[in-house]
Amino acid sequence: MAEVLFEFTQVGACVRVAAIDAASGVEVVVMAPAASARSDLERLALQKLERRLGGGRTPDRGR
Repeated sequence: MAEVLFEFTQVGACVRVAAIDAASGVEVVVMAPAASARSDLERLALQKLERRLGGGRTPDRGR
């Protein structure tokens, strides 16, 4: 399984979450209200990353 890195950056009233597949370097970004739960943001970014990678594998949620 691949490792996924998450990066959280506050941008005003929003937070930018980048999910990066460590093996391939593929990165996706989601934006959401800063008050959103971190676990929800990780799940959303991970789902987007899985779609980008073709959905054929489930990466580890490493930090």
